[in-house]
Amino acid sequence: MIKEEYKYSEITEKIIGCAMKVHSALGNGFQEVIYQRALAIELSNAGVEFAREVEMPIHYGRIQKRIR
Repeated sequence: MIKEEYKYSEITEKIIGCAMKVHSALGNGFQEVIYQRALAIELSNAGVEFAREVEMPIHYGRIQKRIR
């Protein structure tokens, strides 16, 4: 349901819809990479631009790392 008062409502609806399709089709029990690949297919089909496993800076206590 798209709500005009929420800036990202339309894209959020698409992403959740894609995730629900993957969950409905695959169910539970697969390794994470299987869900990633299936979600990539659904996002592409929906015309949603995305990137997988983007490197990000992570701060944990006094430690800072770049994690992918």
